[in-house]
Amino acid sequence: MLSSVSVLAYEGVSAFGLGVTAEIFGCDRSADGLPRYDYAVTALHPGLVRTDAGLPILVEHGLDRLRSADLAIVVCWDATDTIPPTPVLDALRAVAARGGRILSHCTGAFVLAAAGLLDGHRATTHWMHADKLAADYPEVKVDPDVLYVDEGQIITSAGTAAGIDACLHILRLEHGAAIANQVARRMVIAPHRDGGQAQFVPVPVDEGADLAVLHDWVLTRLHDPITVTDMARQVHMAPRTFARWFGERTGTTPYQWLTNQRLIRAQELLERTDHGIEQIAAECGLAPLVLRRHFTRRLGISPRSYRRRFTQMATAPPK
Repeated sequence: MLSSVSVLAYEGVSAFGLGVTAEIFGCDRSADGLPRYDYAVTALHPGLVRTDAGLPILVEHGLDRLRSADLAIVVCWDATDTIPPTPVLDALRAVAARGGRILSHCTGAFVLAAAGLLDGHRATTHWMHADKLAADYPEVKVDPDVLYVDEGQIITSAGTAAGIDACLHILRLEHGAAIANQVARRMVIAPHRDGGQAQFVPVPVDEGADLAVLHDWVLTRLHDPITVTDMARQVHMAPRTFARWFGERTGTTPYQWLTNQRLIRAQELLERTDHGIEQIAAECGLAPLVLRRHFTRRLGISPRSYRRRFTQMATAPPK
């Protein structure tokens, strides 16, 4: 179970990237029944470090703390032409060697690649830097069109905001959908953007119909047999026009988004209730067979095995 999280800082480190990791893993929300982590900011040379915004931060921990973390995070590394110091690369290799997770935000993927941790694996980075990552590290299978890539032990994410999605993804892996969604609600952000969504969305600001209102309408009716046509009707569009409009604003299709929301609801119910699969499927607006098929295809595990996993996690003694 994830208990310690360390993030790498350096001169010019992204203030936003550090803030994301601190907000998700550094805040103590144990009073609300949420997990608490041993969180630390680390650096090759502890002391005063200035961020990309000029804000000075005092880093108290060296690379030993990074090396020993359950989760090591590297946020943006904008000096993509510069190979990171060998002690930094060695610390990340040590985390991987003992089975810890490693996460990169944006151009942090260049640091992981320099350490050889991405060789032979899919990875992503900010779409503006994807070609350079592929050229500099030809052994890496760069995918520039997704929000994040989960290769098991190594997770890479795109632009810095996609780092939020990747962090929440780790919470879902470690603690389940209910905990991840609760943290997201505390942060007042969308609870789940699938990693396969496009990172470059051509219409960054919603114009016209309110996408957030549509999402809320759907989420309160997941038990109903909602169709894409029903969703289109809510925003007064023809289904084909709606599908194009939705994709431009979210990077995914209405059907894929709706299916993902139903699977998230199923995860929460499997984690927090003893309802049978038939009842859970009904509460998610799916037939039991369809739920099992989608669940196994998207998550790589059956609903029954998923429930067993999180039951064991809930009853396991703390470290």
